[in-house]
Parts: sequence; C-alpha cells; structure tokens
Amino acid sequence: MIYLDNNATTRVAPEVVEAMLPFLTDGYFNPSSLYAPAEEVHRHIEEARASIARAIGALPTEVLFTSCASESNNTALFGAVQAGGLNSRGEPRRHIITTAVEHPAVLEVVRRLRTLGYDVTELPVNRAGQLDPADFVRALRPDETLIVSIMHANNETGVIFPVSELARITKQTDEAIIFHTDATQSMTKLPIDLAGEMKNVDLLSFSGHKFHAPKGVGALFIRRGTPLRPFLYGGHQEGGQRAGTENVPYIIGMAKAVELAAATHSEDAQRMTALRDRLEKRLVESIPYLEVNGGGAERMPNTLNVACHAVEGESLLMSLAEAGICASSGSACTSGSLEPSHVLRAMAVPSTAIHGNLRFSLSRYTTEEQIDTVAEVFPKIVASLRQLSPFWNDHQQRPDFSSWQSELEKKYAKDQAAPEG
Repeated sequence: MIYLDNNATTRVAPEVVEAMLPFLTDGYFNPSSLYAPAEEVHRHIEEARASIARAIGALPTEVLFTSCASESNNTALFGAVQAGGLNSRGEPRRHIITTAVEHPAVLEVVRRLRTLGYDVTELPVNRAGQLDPADFVRALRPDETLIVSIMHANNETGVIFPVSELARITKQTDEAIIFHTDATQSMTKLPIDLAGEMKNVDLLSFSGHKFHAPKGVGALFIRRGTPLRPFLYGGHQEGGQRAGTENVPYIIGMAKAVELAAATHSEDAQRMTALRDRLEKRLVESIPYLEVNGGGAERMPNTLNVACHAVEGESLLMSLAEAGICASSGSACTSGSLEPSHVLRAMAVPSTAIHGNLRFSLSRYTTEEQIDTVAEVFPKIVASLRQLSPFWNDHQQRPDFSSWQSELEKKYAKDQAAPEG
C-alpha cells in the first residue's frame, strides 16, 4: 500500500508507541490521585507539557491538553465569546473575523455564533487560495472585533497564510482583539515560534495524529492573560481549564512525536518538498487540463492538490484504491452530494475541474519509489476515466465545456426540485 493521505491522519511512529506503552501497562494510575505512583504519572504529564511548550516557544502553563484540534478550536472560539470581551463603552464585542476556507471545526462554530447574534466576516481568497491583506485590514473593527481566527495552513491545498503578519496588524489595530490560528496541519511541518515571529498570536490549536502521534489527543496554546472561559466543566484538571482525567499515554506519545519532529524538521521538510515537487512536475507534464490548486502560493512541503478536468474525484479515488494507493478528495461527491469542496469554491476552481479534485499528502515515511509509482499510475487512471466521461472530447483531447455545464445545471435543478427529507 502507498499511503498519501497524511493530512487526514498519520501512522503512529514506532518511537511514539514505545514511549506510550509503559503508561498503558504499569503506569495506569490516575494522575489526580495523591499516592506516589499516581504522582509519578502526573510528573510525566508535566514533563510532556514542558517539552511541547519548548518546541513552540511557549510557557508550560500556556499549553492546555485536549482530545483533538476540533475541541481546541471550539474551546478557543466559544471560550473567547463566553469570556465576554468588552469595548471602551463597556458593551460586548460582537464581531468575528475568519476566512471562507477554514476547517469546519472553525467555520461551523462561527456560523453557529452568527445565529446567536454575532457579526461574522468570512474573508475571501483568490484563485491561488491566498488571502488579500488589504481585505483583512478593512475587516478589522477597532473596539468591535472580539476574535480573529485564521488558519496557519489550509488542510486541502496546503496554502500557508501569513499568520504572524496578520496577528501583528491585529494587535497594532486594537490590542484587545484576540488572535487565534488553527495550526493543525502546520504543527511540526512549519516553524512555530510563539515567543518570536508569532508573539502576537493568542491562541493556537493542533492535534497529535497529524504528526505521527495517536488519534484522540491535541492541545491549545493559550497565551498568558488571554481571556478564555473553560469549555468543559466538572473537574480540576489542566489547572481548572478543562475537566476530565488526562489521557496520559496519548499525551506522552504526542510529546514524543513533537520531539522526533523537532530533531529532523529541516531534513524532513526539504525531502518532502522535493518529493512533492517531483510528483507535481510529472503529473503536470503527463496530464493535460490539470489544475494545481494553490500552485501559485506558498504551500506546506507535503501537500499537492490537483483537479482533473472532466473526471470526478470519487472515480479517481476508487481507481487509485484498486491500485493500492490511498489519497483523498476535497470534493463532497464522495458522500453522494453534488456540492464541491467549500475551499475550492472559494478559490473559484473551474466548474469542469472542481469535482475532479484530489489531494496527495506526504509524510517523513514517503519514499521516492512510492512517488514514482503514483506518477506512473495516476495519469493512466485519468486517461481511462476520461474516455468514459461524457464531459471529455476524446477527439480534441479537451473537456467538452458546453455539455459539462449543461449537465451540471440539470443536476442542480434535480437536487433543488427534490423534496426535503
């Protein structure tokens, strides 16, 4: 099997499993208990917290352990709202800024807050998936904006956002505005220095399973002094910021994964970039009418998102799976819906390509041989599917734009006419 879906999840590193095992066997004690073996387990949690804090330029007291990045994002946004930031008139701040391409763990939260009376600005992106800083500056409302939430890197395209600069602009505009970034995809892949370049970021979310730790553990950086209410109540754990017995083995595993990544960060980034670029070059050369989504922007070293005109992502994925290759599609067509990825829609990907979206995401374990295999197999799959597609003109070797648009209109009309439920 060739696994190129590492933005979805990663294999757990053997060293991480080894670090976790003692806390799944002999070290099973509840860290909140007062006898010596439990206190020893608690000490290991605090060592893990300190290790992660050092890696991101934070204080240990600023690292809150959670179950995943979705919980971290929910805690950041709902927690900031519940803390009730006030303006100079003593009135609640009720304005939130985000982007149209955030992960649903942010977008669905801010849209829920909109129904509760908050004013939400969703900033657009260009064709390369980039945010216009001028749009961001215009969106800021001194004395009204409560929180800004902008991801560090996009999970579908890998496009990197200038978070450090945007956070600096935010604080220069109004120091009381809270700045949150979802670093789920960038943690360990891009430099994160919360004491340096990212010193104006107040809240930062990430999840262990994106960098070779197990699923079920994440963290939220909360800069000292940032007003935030707990999201979970019912216990004194995590300094009273999150109730619930700590997931000790997974916390230890996540700290080990951060340590491993820090030791080889530059080497891994260079190697993944070279492999990503190798795959991109070969696919662009061998597949006509191929869109590289985010290709005009700075991207994470491990992510390649392509869209093939006149084929559907679901068919591409199934054919790749039959060849023993695991990737993912940003299109929701895999769930039986015609609606494409909200990220690609925001990027204005052409209608003939938006459903043929595919994401290849690499890891430190990806090999050159695997990349070459995909580069050999994938163009053949695309060519085969296009021969069967009513939206591909085989004679002219190009998409049949008119029939594709007509078919889309028919499908949308059918969906809209269908009764609900």
